[in-house]
Amino acid sequence: MSTFNALFKRELKSYFESPVAYVFLVVFLLLSGFLTFFVSRLYEQGQATLEPFFFWQPWVYLLLVPAASMRMWSDERRSGTLELLLTLPVTMAQSILAKFLAAWAFLVLAIALTCPVVVTIYGLGQPDAGTIVSGYLGCILLAGAYLAVGAVTSAMTRNQVISFVVSLVVCLFLLMAGWPPVTEMLVQWAPNWLVNGVAAFSVMPHFESIQRGVLDLRDFVYYFSVMGVMLFTAHLVLENRKSA
Repeated sequence: MSTFNALFKRELKSYFESPVAYVFLVVFLLLSGFLTFFVSRLYEQGQATLEPFFFWQPWVYLLLVPAASMRMWSDERRSGTLELLLTLPVTMAQSILAKFLAAWAFLVLAIALTCPVVVTIYGLGQPDAGTIVSGYLGCILLAGAYLAVGAVTSAMTRNQVISFVVSLVVCLFLLMAGWPPVTEMLVQWAPNWLVNGVAAFSVMPHFESIQRGVLDLRDFVYYFSVMGVMLFTAHLVLENRKSA
């Protein structure tokens, strides 16, 4: 456990030793604020609700989470430090989990820094605190799911750009699979079982359910299943490289 904690702290510290992390935080906060206040016109709506803010978060994460995860393993492979990491007295599973949790903690910090939006909402009225908390919980779980996808793509290649693009495409599929325009297009030529099967992979129904304050066990199972499957896949990819 002490080795795992040391690896987790090392990975988390590495984010703040790079100026890229601070650029990420600034871009994330500016983009979230711009979409919430200028595109969705939160002030003009005159309602004490964070729905305009949460509406854009899946799309913001679509760009920024792959950018945050693309160096997770690609940088280790490119610099040749992956082989050194594999010689440490820590299992592959511990290494993957430590890197993932460190990156997730960084994303949770980024999400927490959007708290001025909450303060603004309370200035407009008396919002439902429960839906705000559940909405932020949905954001954290969604970021974790996207991040787990990025862990796989980063483990597959040493090129960070390729990792970013592939991760973005996979996350875009998870985002749009259950989007009404997509399902309406599919239902015109595909059987219902196929449409329902594709829609079942979508993150949106689960995110929207939690955002509304409905804490359904099935939504949590979905998110942690996505994370578990993706991290297990990353483990297989890295173990294959280790034995090669």
